[in-house]
Amino acid sequence: MARSGLAAAARVARWADAALGPGGDSATTDGKATLSDATAERAAAALGLTPERVRADWDTARLAGLIEVHGDSARPGWRLRAWDRDDSAVLRGWVALCDAWSLAYPEPEEYEPAAVAEVVTAMPQVLSFLQLSAGPVPVPQLLDLLEQRVTELRTERCEIDYAPQPAAAGAGAETPRPALAEPAAADAPLEPLLDWALRALASVGALTYGDGQATLTPLGSWAVWVKLEQICVAAQSPAGNIEQGAEDMLRGCARLRPNAARAEYRAWLAARPVGSAVTELIAAARGEDALLRGLAFEALRVVGAPAEPEVRAALDEPTLRPYALLWLAEHDGADPEDAHEVLTREEATWLWVDTAAAVADHGEAPLLVRHLESAVQPTVPALLSEVRAVGHPRTVQVLVALAAAHPDPALAKAVRRAAFQVHTGG
Repeated sequence: MARSGLAAAARVARWADAALGPGGDSATTDGKATLSDATAERAAAALGLTPERVRADWDTARLAGLIEVHGDSARPGWRLRAWDRDDSAVLRGWVALCDAWSLAYPEPEEYEPAAVAEVVTAMPQVLSFLQLSAGPVPVPQLLDLLEQRVTELRTERCEIDYAPQPAAAGAGAETPRPALAEPAAADAPLEPLLDWALRALASVGALTYGDGQATLTPLGSWAVWVKLEQICVAAQSPAGNIEQGAEDMLRGCARLRPNAARAEYRAWLAARPVGSAVTELIAAARGEDALLRGLAFEALRVVGAPAEPEVRAALDEPTLRPYALLWLAEHDGADPEDAHEVLTREEATWLWVDTAAAVADHGEAPLLVRHLESAVQPTVPALLSEVRAVGHPRTVQVLVALAAAHPDPALAKAVRRAAFQVHTGG
């Protein structure tokens, strides 16, 4: 259903990808993602559509994340890149369109913006009621629910006016009693706004609307279920790090077992937009703490396909490249135990030093000694030689910590010598 509903938008997005790529004509003229007349005419001629139909499909593609517009240029979104091989990308695209229903079907201009905002805020409760009903619901019943919810919203945001009353100026005047401010949109009729909201949701395929009743489509019911699941996941943050930034959240997960950490990542991700979450995690991975780097990419594994563009961009950063290569290999279906084969010898050595730095900073000495066994080099002298050559900024500290932890005096001496040579540039 999602593929069918977004097929026309995907068609226009693919045309834009081919025709508006680097060196192509501008897609927009106003910097607001409105398709330019010339581009709309070109697309209509190429696709056998009217310019109006092209504009409508273009808007749908933008709201579904199939097209990203930056200034006067357009580029394909990650969902379009993953369209043919990843069903979750299609479903996420449709959910994004469903979330933007009020933009997909703009409200009539005569309605007060404040009243429209109230209805948009209240509609999730209406949709939840439709899902629980599992069948047609008469519009008057939905109107009653909408009125109750809007009343609650107005009560919650009532402002208290503490301005002095005229009588307060005289001596002995009573303390003025707070007065509730009158909601700006209190007089707006809700029935036509509900009609607009139901028509808008029907236009994106979330429900059917007619004969005085509304019914969620299977796809709309699934989308409501997904939203409820996200709320439940976010409410069950095991370690209570859901409100923290990415770096603090990762530090809070450092001592958790893998399954508990993944549950915490899911809760943290459910509470924020996926795009900003990925950006935060990548930023945390760029820091000096190697442990956070590894944990950030574990969290990005929970994100899945939406993280692919930023992870792929991280290939250009030496600090992140080995982690990004492993992430992409696993994302493309490689067995996690075999994913390391995508690394060059130098990248594998760099990753070994970075992991050793995390162990040295946060682990115990025996764990650092056992880390020796994971090196790709067959002997310790070969490992030391390649570690010195790879140029990791924490090489000296890692070698000093390893020398202090290793029980073999001869090996510890060789490691200390290597650390001294790196320190002195020898």
